[in-house]
Amino acid sequence: MSDSTIEEEAPDPRFASFVYFQAQNGGLFLGRIPNPTTGETGVNIKAARSVLDSLEMLSDKSKGNLNKAEDKLLSFALENLRKLFDEVITSVEDPSHS
Repeated sequence: MSDSTIEEEAPDPRFASFVYFQAQNGGLFLGRIPNPTTGETGVNIKAARSVLDSLEMLSDKSKGNLNKAEDKLLSFALENLRKLFDEVITSVEDPSHS
C-alpha cells in the first residue's frame, strides 16, 4: 500500500476534530457528558437539536467530497447522536421510560 493511499483514507484532522467536538457538544447537551466547568449534567434539547442539525447539514453539503474515513466518522457520529437524541426526547416526553 502506498503512502498516498494511506493519506487518502485518513480523515483530515481538522474535519475529525470538528466532528468529535460537535458530537461531544451533543452528548453534553443531552446530559450524557458532564459539564467540564461544573461537573454536572443537564439536558438542553434546543442546543442538542442545533448540534444535530449542523451535523446533518454538513453531511448533506459534503456528500461526494469526503473520503471513506471521513464519511464513516460523520455517519457514525450522526447515527449515535440521533439515537441518543431520540432516547432523551422519549424520556423527557414520558419520564417513566428513563
